[in-house]
Amino acid sequence: MSDLNQLILGFDYEQNFKNLDFYVSKSNAHVFKLINNWSFQNEKFLNIIGEKFSGKSHLINIFLEANKGLKIISNELDNNFLKKIRLYKNIILEDLTSQINEQILYSLINILESENKNLIVTSRVSITKINFKLSDLKSRSKKFTLTSIESPDDDLIFALILKNLSDRQITIDKKLIDYIIKRIDRSYSNISDFIYTIDQLSLKKKKSIDFKIIKEALGD
Repeated sequence: MSDLNQLILGFDYEQNFKNLDFYVSKSNAHVFKLINNWSFQNEKFLNIIGEKFSGKSHLINIFLEANKGLKIISNELDNNFLKKIRLYKNIILEDLTSQINEQILYSLINILESENKNLIVTSRVSITKINFKLSDLKSRSKKFTLTSIESPDDDLIFALILKNLSDRQITIDKKLIDYIIKRIDRSYSNISDFIYTIDQLSLKKKKSIDFKIIKEALGD
């Protein structure tokens, strides 16, 4: 990387969800391998668990590149969606929370089970730990195979920082990234918030990202 050379452009950046753009490390290798080799022969229901920005949607898009399927955000699940699932073998339900319509989710699981179809659910906590009011739904949640994306290790933090900066057309010196890795809170959300903060500070101060900006963003 060049020595603090930057190109800051004032347009919205677009995130890339291609397979090759997914960085595999110790934190997510087991989930990446599982989603790429998931056959559904024995287990039909899979729950991918991970905090915000941990790469759940990225993994789903990788899966859908290789397998035809229907994806919907959980808070959009309704009876119309139940009609659409007849056309698909693989169903993806993203961002499952306790706010979902439990009766429709229960119906969805029953339909998929009776028709021998596959369901992948993403959520921030295990589906088995969501406090469903419907007792039958709690029972159904135990049918899911659970896999969790772990907190990012150093290699993944480096890759995430690099990608977030690249998405904004920003490059910084490797030693600055190494400095950040040693001090930043190890969560995917914090990494995303941190990159946004240093980007905004850089634009506000009209100067390249340096140690001073990084320290200010870290609260040092």
